[in-house]
Amino acid sequence: MNEELRKKIGLNIQKGRKERNLTQAEIAEKVDSDTNYYAKIERGEVVPSLTLLIKIADTLEIEYADLFSKRSSK
Repeated sequence: MNEELRKKIGLNIQKGRKERNLTQAEIAEKVDSDTNYYAKIERGEVVPSLTLLIKIADTLEIEYADLFSKRSSK
């Protein structure tokens, strides 16, 4: 996965988390992930497994396709 896509996914996840007023630690716990690893996902530094991406999207109630698209700011 290229860097641009990793960063786009991370920003979309971060936006969804912030819209729900949740911390990285809260989401990491809900998806059974390490907080530091989850933070790296949001920064686009790592490529999470598809299973983990699905867990994150489901937890944040984000459509899977929206993880990969440019989301407009509200």
